[in-house]
Amino acid sequence: MTNTVLPTALLMAGIPQLNSALYHRIRFLVGDPVAWLQIPSSEGRTKSVLILRDIEMQRARKHARADDVACPNDFAPTNGLSGDREMATAQAAAECLRRAGVSRVVADRTLPLIFADIIREAGIGVECDMNMGVADRRRKDAGELEHLRQAQRTTEEIMERTLRMIARAEARADGVLLYEGRPLTSERVRATIDHGFIDLGYVNVPSIIACGPTGADCHDHGHGELRTGQPVIVDIFPRCQATLYYGDCTRTVVHGEVPAEIARMHTAVCAAKAAGMATARAGVTAEDVHRATIAVIQQHGYKTGLPTADTPADYCAMTHGTGHGIGLECHEPPLLDFKGPTLLEGEVVTIEPGLYRHGLGGVRVEDMVVIQANGCETLNELPEGLDWK
Repeated sequence: MTNTVLPTALLMAGIPQLNSALYHRIRFLVGDPVAWLQIPSSEGRTKSVLILRDIEMQRARKHARADDVACPNDFAPTNGLSGDREMATAQAAAECLRRAGVSRVVADRTLPLIFADIIREAGIGVECDMNMGVADRRRKDAGELEHLRQAQRTTEEIMERTLRMIARAEARADGVLLYEGRPLTSERVRATIDHGFIDLGYVNVPSIIACGPTGADCHDHGHGELRTGQPVIVDIFPRCQATLYYGDCTRTVVHGEVPAEIARMHTAVCAAKAAGMATARAGVTAEDVHRATIAVIQQHGYKTGLPTADTPADYCAMTHGTGHGIGLECHEPPLLDFKGPTLLEGEVVTIEPGLYRHGLGGVRVEDMVVIQANGCETLNELPEGLDWK
């Protein structure tokens, strides 16, 4: 009698609360290690099995995307399970594969090394598919698109409040902004944003509130007092606690009179964003979108790329890519940058050109768009302007 050689099994494992690719696969949130396996049969059919803590099984059977739900004890090897929860889950995954007669499993790039080691010790080969769990997440289904639309609506609600708070503040004689009689600082604005999102059911990682020269570093979160006549980059990217999907929006506001150079930078950035959005559609590459964006930046007389040791003091440039994918994580593939992949219908990306000048500050404007067959749909409604009084 000869053994039937089965096709390759698939494996994803880890903690869904921390592993977005795994959560996306099973759509079940839990803070303990789990293993998801897709096991083939000799008849050409496949069955998915989710292995997790016994106390989670009932809930998982109702909500998780898996054909079968089991706990580690259901697949205890002959020599028993470890007392370590993660190790026991890996041992059970290996035993599940062994009982199914699987000799080779393909895993995604996030697989914890403990799973790979224990499965290999069981005599089963483990290989990594770099695209597994990545390509699947790029195209959003209808439910995901609605989650992103809602997240962006909420993000814009808080964004508008924030911009008006800055624009309507009073200016002290030395230029420092005052709100309700106290200096308005990056830290104070950031805390106000956080409190607003908590009330709406969102968790907000630290927002960027970068005023004046601080904003010349595109990812400096900002610190200290805000001042009149200086650009303030406001970049907010909260996560909905219920759906786990992100919003992401950037606007730039100036309290009082807008400096002429900031106005010119803003005009170039908005034109570049429009060019990127006009280019974005299924079938073009992420690099195509980036090139369209930076072409407009250069047409307005500005540079691209990071400064070097001999860069002049008035160097003003777009120093980053045009945008990124977004979903269960704020930054997901694809990157809208050089060597970026072909865009897919249904994926969601940001388009966020910016200009940054040492000693003066930065200007960035960001919208979120859904890639469609013949263009893109913007999920933003807020104006782009610098004046928010």
